[in-house]
Amino acid sequence: MSADDFQQKIQANEFVEWEMVYEGKFYGTLKSEMQRIWNNEQVPILDIDVKGAIHVKQQYPDTALTIFIEPPSVEELKKRLESRGTETAESLAARVNKASYEISFKDQFDKSIINDNLQQAREKAVAIVKEFIES
Repeated sequence: MSADDFQQKIQANEFVEWEMVYEGKFYGTLKSEMQRIWNNEQVPILDIDVKGAIHVKQQYPDTALTIFIEPPSVEELKKRLESRGTETAESLAARVNKASYEISFKDQFDKSIINDNLQQAREKAVAIVKEFIES
């Protein structure tokens, strides 16, 4: 949607959470989409930034599960991003700085998973989500 449409939806309080993650780049979760998923008797799963997750947890403290996916270290994250070859020096620095900042919020999440082995991290995430849904 356009930035103007996004701003109008913010003013109308149509988002569960929203954030300007990067300069001029807005991301958010519409309440209507959450309701659509619930109406289909499904469980919404959100892949959102730290502040968004904290906002969702504040609004749904008993029915939301927050999981922080953490790199083994900031240095390892930087290596992974560099190896992709998709980042400029500026975007790499911005992403590494943002990750360093976001890690400081991990204690506000229900669970944390260190992604040092993708298969193991995935298995942990699946087990945590299954346990939450079944409880």
